[in-house]
Amino acid sequence: MDELVRQAMAKWPNVPDCYGWLGLDARGNWFMRDDGAQACGRFASGRPGAKGSKLQHAKLIEFIQRNYAVDGRGAWFFQNGPQRVYVELEATPHVWRIDALGEVSSNAGDKVHFQSCFMDEHGWAYLQTSGGFGLVHTQDVGSLAQAIEHGNWRVEDVLVADLPRRFAYRTSPQADHQPPAL
Repeated sequence: MDELVRQAMAKWPNVPDCYGWLGLDARGNWFMRDDGAQACGRFASGRPGAKGSKLQHAKLIEFIQRNYAVDGRGAWFFQNGPQRVYVELEATPHVWRIDALGEVSSNAGDKVHFQSCFMDEHGWAYLQTSGGFGLVHTQDVGSLAQAIEHGNWRVEDVLVADLPRRFAYRTSPQADHQPPAL
């Protein structure tokens, strides 16, 4: 976490948390979700406009990724100065890239160490790594297949519905945060 962020947190300790305004899709792209996007539905709903606007500014994306963390409930957030901005996940908290040599890195480019591989009932592949749990980027399925074919990685079958509980993450902190309708 950036030192300036830590200083802001110490200076303003009681800033309310923010929900629904930031999303991470299944390809590792960040999206800003204004009121209009949120009115279209949940981030992962697949409804037109619900994802919001894809962030393009490299320095902003780097800042988000440096200050991306998880709380004790398994809800991922971006610490934006003193404010915690909870992230809506389309799939998982990380999107892993696999190079031709089988080395794994995050969508931010951080190298991690492979621990285990999983495949769900839809054929989506996931990795548990030293950096946590996440989805394999669609462009890297060929590298994943090579690692499996060469016997480097074994695959365990999983059900997509079981992943958040098993790997302790929440896909929608906003939905978890909202009080039930009366």
